[in-house]
Amino acid sequence: MSFAKKALLKIQSEIAFYKGLAKDTEGASGIEYAIVAAMVALVIAGLSAGIGTDITNLFTRISTALQ
Repeated sequence: MSFAKKALLKIQSEIAFYKGLAKDTEGASGIEYAIVAAMVALVIAGLSAGIGTDITNLFTRISTALQ
């Protein structure tokens, strides 16, 4: 087989590989999970300040009642 024919087959093989790679959607679910995890983290961060205050008030009332 000549060098030109081998080079042509190699190029065709590479093109087929990259076309298949472009059609691959396996990574989409990983990205979706990352977005959901980020949203959950934002909600938890947003609620933590309010919950922290409520817990502090609860323990303060308990401490006052025990004295």
